[in-house]
Amino acid sequence: MCGTEDIGTIRPLAASEGLQVFEASALRYAFAPHRHDAYVVGITTHGVQSFRYRREARASLPGQAFVIHPDEQHDGHPGTEAAYGYLTAYLAPDLIAEALGGRPLPFVGDVVNGDAELLAALRELFSTADPAGDDLGAAASVTRLADVFARMAGGMVRDGAADWPAMRRIRDHLLAGLQEGVSMAELEAEHGLDRFAISRGFRCHFGVSPHRFLVLRRLERAQADIRAGASLADAALAAGFADQAHMTRQFRQAFGVTPGVWRRLVG
Repeated sequence: MCGTEDIGTIRPLAASEGLQVFEASALRYAFAPHRHDAYVVGITTHGVQSFRYRREARASLPGQAFVIHPDEQHDGHPGTEAAYGYLTAYLAPDLIAEALGGRPLPFVGDVVNGDAELLAALRELFSTADPAGDDLGAAASVTRLADVFARMAGGMVRDGAADWPAMRRIRDHLLAGLQEGVSMAELEAEHGLDRFAISRGFRCHFGVSPHRFLVLRRLERAQADIRAGASLADAALAAGFADQAHMTRQFRQAFGVTPGVWRRLVG
């Protein structure tokens, strides 16, 4: 890809605990297959947003909503010769779990649809998300969206119920060990659960394994440092990666682009 090619822009609109909102405009870039550990939800605003999801080709037209479940692989590219764009929110799975009282995460099977309640909840979320990080309005919108997810999912959840307070303690343990790393043996000893119960319960409520959760939090740290002007090598080391090459591999797997391309998209 030529360094001067116009690939579009991705602009952050708001962020609060567990929630990030972005506006993508005039995208022409083809994102490689990747996986997030968040619900990725939004509304296509222009063009045709095409992607593969759960081994099928999908397309979202202007005015349609999309819901991608945590840890589901997908890509993204223009569906026509024209560029495309969308408003999107990244919702931490524990935010949805909290709103649903610790129930397992709902799985919305229809990744692209025109459900009226879903569209209304998303428009409310986008209108209340505050660039200053005030989450008062967003909390009500996220609760409404979680209820819509639960209604649309019906009985479709991932894995069985788990000890929600214990999983939150394990999440906090992982966050505290972001730089140094945390072993499974350490989690077993600290929380009194075997590795299988931890792995199964954590995925039930957070959508990914404990290891992937830790890697993605490191990538978020790297993104913030890169946006602030840090070199890719410095960002990698500050986030706890062994080197820049290791960070680049993980970055592409998580976001579908290299750190360098991502810097161009958000710059």
